Amino acid sequence: MRLLFITATRVGDAVLTTGLLDHLRRAHPGIAVTVVCGGPAAPLFRALPGLENLIALKKRRLGLHYLSLWRQLVGKRWDVVADLRRTPLPYLLLKGRQYRAPKLPGRHRVMEVAAAMNLPQPPPPTIWLSEQDRAEAARLIRPGGPVLAVGPAANWRGKQWRAERFAALVGRLTAPNGILPGARVAVLAAAAERAQAAPVLDAIPAERRIDLVGAAELPVLAAALQKCALFVGNDSGLMHLAAAAGTPTLGLFGPSPEYRYAPWGAHAAVARTRESYQQLVGASGFDHRTTGTLMDGLDVDTAAAAAEALWRKSRGKAA
Repeated sequence: MRLLFITATRVGDAVLTTGLLDHLRRAHPGIAVTVVCGGPAAPLFRALPGLENLIALKKRRLGLHYLSLWRQLVGKRWDVVADLRRTPLPYLLLKGRQYRAPKLPGRHRVMEVAAAMNLPQPPPPTIWLSEQDRAEAARLIRPGGPVLAVGPAANWRGKQWRAERFAALVGRLTAPNGILPGARVAVLAAAAERAQAAPVLDAIPAERRIDLVGAAELPVLAAALQKCALFVGNDSGLMHLAAAAGTPTLGLFGPSPEYRYAPWGAHAAVARTRESYQQLVGASGFDHRTTGTLMDGLDVDTAAAAAEALWRKSRGKAA
């Protein structure tokens, strides 16, 4: 049997579909899986049990990437096809069961994905790790007390909380009277995002700083996050990765809808700006390509309170 799973280009969107993929492969033991995704998300599926083929789709003009993809897929019969990009491809393939995620405005993306199979309980996002991933993570984060992880970058400026506020929050959470006194601090971002992360790194004492900016591929970072006590970061792929890894995760939101993209899991929470998503993106002159940060409506006190509440909850402690 063969399963074709077509998912997203971006890391966060792809992470949110992994629960359905895990459900499908468990429902069909031994099924051979082909995953189609964007290049940035491809490492997420490297250690997937039953993986037969991993196709990193690179977009081309006029939709020619779909023609190239069809040529790679057409010679096989697919017993199960799950198309979460709503492409025309499944209609051009020899297939058995087909699942497509419906559009459910106002619902979380995980719930929308689960609706493709009418599942009553959305399967949570998951991360597949190899022993090599875990070994590399162990070299990045060595034993030595708790680690606070922060993700100060995002894929566009409007979603980025200011670096000085991240630094202030880190100082508060790791202070002698904080929830993680004296903790080491791991800063995560892509290599191309070092400029965004640098001010936060500079604010952390060298002996407590763990620089993970561009340090490893996504599965290794997921394994490293599993060694962290808490993650706080902007709405980003790393935020979703942390939640899927099982790390208590606080997502910081402003010009993106938390009702659709909040980190998913029992130990996940959100702190957002005073302004709603609609107020921010509906403002006169809004253009995500040119706007500066729209996160100033979230102060350090609010983020710290949310982090502390999540920490207590994840530890099973009363407020």
